[in-house]
Amino acid sequence: MTTTAHPDTVLILDFGSQFTQLIARRVREAGVYSEIVPFNAGEAAIARLRPKAIILSGGPASAVSTGSPRAPDGVFSAGVPVLAICYGQQAMCAQLGGRVEGGHHREFGRAFLEVEEDSALFEGVWSKGSRHQVWMSHGDRVTALPEGFRVVATSSGAPFAAIADEARRFYGVQFHPEVVHTPDGARLLTNFVRNIAGLAGDWTMAAYREQAVAAIRGRVGSGKVICALSGGVDSSVAALLTHEAVGEQLTCILVDHGLMRLNEADEVVAMFREHYNVPLVRVDAADLFLGALEGEADPEKKRKTIGRLFIEVFEAEAKKLGGADFLVQGTLYPDVIESVSFTGGPSVTIKSHHNVGGLPERMDMKLVEPLRELFKDEVRALGRELGLPDRFIGRHPFPGPGLAIRCPGGVTRDKLDILRAADAIYLDEIRKAGLYDAIWQAFAVLLPVQTVGVMGDDRTYEYVCALRAVTSVDGMTADFYHYDMDFLGRTATRITNEVRGINRVVYDVTSKPPGTIEWE
Repeated sequence: MTTTAHPDTVLILDFGSQFTQLIARRVREAGVYSEIVPFNAGEAAIARLRPKAIILSGGPASAVSTGSPRAPDGVFSAGVPVLAICYGQQAMCAQLGGRVEGGHHREFGRAFLEVEEDSALFEGVWSKGSRHQVWMSHGDRVTALPEGFRVVATSSGAPFAAIADEARRFYGVQFHPEVVHTPDGARLLTNFVRNIAGLAGDWTMAAYREQAVAAIRGRVGSGKVICALSGGVDSSVAALLTHEAVGEQLTCILVDHGLMRLNEADEVVAMFREHYNVPLVRVDAADLFLGALEGEADPEKKRKTIGRLFIEVFEAEAKKLGGADFLVQGTLYPDVIESVSFTGGPSVTIKSHHNVGGLPERMDMKLVEPLRELFKDEVRALGRELGLPDRFIGRHPFPGPGLAIRCPGGVTRDKLDILRAADAIYLDEIRKAGLYDAIWQAFAVLLPVQTVGVMGDDRTYEYVCALRAVTSVDGMTADFYHYDMDFLGRTATRITNEVRGINRVVYDVTSKPPGTIEWE
């Protein structure tokens, strides 16, 4: 479901850059709605969205290679401003009659730009004769400009580092303005969408809430709606937004599969039933799930088992309610981007890492996905707009398969109880230290390893517990959190003292690329 019809949309055509999502984020930070579409779906996107401006992303291909990606011709005949970044600049120049060559001096990383001429793109940010740091990542470069363009900035490795055709409002930059290593890059992108494209910058969460509620009502009508509520930020915000739109037509279903954190199910039920008065059915299915998972060590089989059982339980509860016409899901924009990425990749495997599967066709329900246009931090902003308590808005992400993927190897009730207790102590220490909001996600993992240790006068043979904490903005990339040793020592001491079954604690300092924030 496309939640809203945005009158002011910036279309971003993706050539496969690792930074494409950052472009969308910078545009949204400027108060303008943006949407990413693969370059080869550009014509349809232009017709559907009628964008007020278009941005061409960078990409890994060489513009001089036969069959390398190109922008749809409609980009340059749409009559709207175009900003082409890195590979996008090269593709634009090649398509409009310029020349691109390979084998020249490469630029990767920090570089310095010399502003040769004033330009609308630089207005209020950079002026003629000034020098600025930017971030480069290219091997090919433009060597001849299409008719109508002029050079407005150069660097040591890119004589056409920034170009402009002011009459057509076409601009190209060889550097990446979307990354933080180009300090003024966000201001340049704001200049493009606000001043050159003339967009108002009034895309806010308050406006999104109003438009989304109207869209949900229009889609659902008088139909019955159910929502799989996990208590995480995404499903909680999706449920509250839908409840605001359709009220008692919505029933939330919480499947308690025995894999949730300590007291988590009770907290979710209390908040939604008592505070928000949302119709909620809690299903105690722990015996079913844990019985099926007993001893299963293969991570993909665990996920598939959980997914299958979740669907079966959810379907049975939906039938008890007399069926439903619509299903609410907390799909986010990164999920949408990943699922349509033209570059392919292991998205199915990555997504199984966090999710437990889709619904079978036999359930015959239409989807309502009110968050599918939002990044994770935007979902949190919408949660604040809806009045969700801070403790839920800032809650660390929790995977669909729950503690099963934080318990590598065979899953047993005893191991889950040990893990739950250790995880609760870890999070308690994080909160006491005032670190919870500084960390994107923190959790304990019970390793399938037992070690010999001496505790007091006894020799023990117990499990090793790994602690993980990462920092992130939108959940797409992550780095480990830099604890001091006093914190780690205090936390490890509590866990080994208070949790019977653990005699050693380690800290995971692995940085993770996109999509792999979880542990297993």
